[in-house]
Amino acid sequence: MQTKQQGFTLIELVVVIVILGILAATALPKFVNLSSDARTSVVKGLSGSMAAANAMIYAKAQVAGQTGATGTVTVNGTSVSTVYGFASTAAQLASVLDLNPPGDFDTSVAGEIEMKNAPTPASCKVAYTPATATVAPLYPITSSGC
Repeated sequence: MQTKQQGFTLIELVVVIVILGILAATALPKFVNLSSDARTSVVKGLSGSMAAANAMIYAKAQVAGQTGATGTVTVNGTSVSTVYGFASTAAQLASVLDLNPPGDFDTSVAGEIEMKNAPTPASCKVAYTPATATVAPLYPITSSGC
């Protein structure tokens, strides 16, 4: 008497599940875009780096007695013009930052550092407002175009 096979064997089911897993792993990145979140995180990190670098510039300016309306300090071999002890412009501040890879950042716009590879670079940036006699520098973030 011969018996007919009904259903699938365990091996066949495992093979199908593995194939479906491979297909899902290759298709998932096309449906989930994490690039925007990554660029937003980079912009937030850049803001923190700018604040930290400016704190270092301020410390050097304090030691050198350059905390007046204008001054100059040297940080890692780079001369930085200061206003009330802090970097005078975003370009001056960017000169002491290690922007890596440098091709991802645009420092040509006065007062800000933009992410070049963002869909809307002008809306994915950190602006820099220099210090005044009474207010410390500000680092507002714009991430709507990241």
